[in-house]
Amino acid sequence: MRKAVWGGMIIGSLLGGWVPTWFGADAFSFTGLLGSTVGGLAGVAVGYWAARQLL
Repeated sequence: MRKAVWGGMIIGSLLGGWVPTWFGADAFSFTGLLGSTVGGLAGVAVGYWAARQLL
């Protein structure tokens, strides 16, 4: 279960930080950091759900 949560957090934070760059924001801008935080939290939730349901 820990691996699923960590994996979700890492993938979510990477994707969440990458999405704002599609709209012209810098990766280290406030929007990039906010997206990374939101993506990480969403990744933790998805990883936790996946570990409970699928594993």
